[in-house]
Amino acid sequence: MTKALLIIDYTNDFVAPTGALTAGKPAQAIAPAIVDLAEAYRAAGDFVYLPTDVHTPHDPYHPESKLFPPHNVRGSWGREFYGPLAGWYAEHQADSNVTMFDKTRYSSFAGTPLDLWLRERNIHDVHLVGVCTDICVLHTAVDAYNLNYALTIHEAAVATFKPGGQDWALDHFKTVLGATVV
Repeated sequence: MTKALLIIDYTNDFVAPTGALTAGKPAQAIAPAIVDLAEAYRAAGDFVYLPTDVHTPHDPYHPESKLFPPHNVRGSWGREFYGPLAGWYAEHQADSNVTMFDKTRYSSFAGTPLDLWLRERNIHDVHLVGVCTDICVLHTAVDAYNLNYALTIHEAAVATFKPGGQDWALDHFKTVLGATVV
């Protein structure tokens, strides 16, 4: 059965040491696991989606403008994929089962065609990796749950700003969303 791997927001602004909203070393440490999973899914003929946050600095209509500094600005270094994922994506971006797309909210489903793409491809199993575990990964997981997708979270391939948020989100995935955490 075909699956989808979602690599959520793995960009310089969220991961690199000088990123505008970096999760730092925990996020940097998951780079090999993310790239290994991406290649395994691609090689198996599964789909790899890269929902990627995009913003306009100081947008008065976007709620994140009041919560966080400008980050993931279209065309900026901060919005480029971090580390080895950048090279992997450059090599495979023309593959028909690898798709990067913009998102403007925490959830990869909000205001995007993701649900439609998954249903068109008869995908029922969604696997999540990336950052931040307790923000964008969490909100994507909640929407996937509400849309009745089977969820798997790869613990070695998610990270956030603080350990308490990581532990809380991993528990929430299991106990509230019925996700498999591997």
